[in-house]
Amino acid sequence: MEYKVIPFVASVDSKNSKPEYVAQQLEELINSYSSEGWEYARLESVTTFVQPDNGCFGFGAKPGYTTSRQMIVFKR
Repeated sequence: MEYKVIPFVASVDSKNSKPEYVAQQLEELINSYSSEGWEYARLESVTTFVQPDNGCFGFGAKPGYTTSRQMIVFKR
């Protein structure tokens, strides 16, 4: 079996922030890959730790932080 993992970030603005608009974007992405022979498997949340940035000689240093990304998993 072969897998493909695609990052998913919904794009919304103040006029299109309804859940249906996000669902439509996900649906279009799933349909696009389905037409290429991929079967939707699941939506995964991946938690990542971004390392701190020490800056140049300590100036502009930024602390590390945790972030979460949504990934769509397809299989065939």
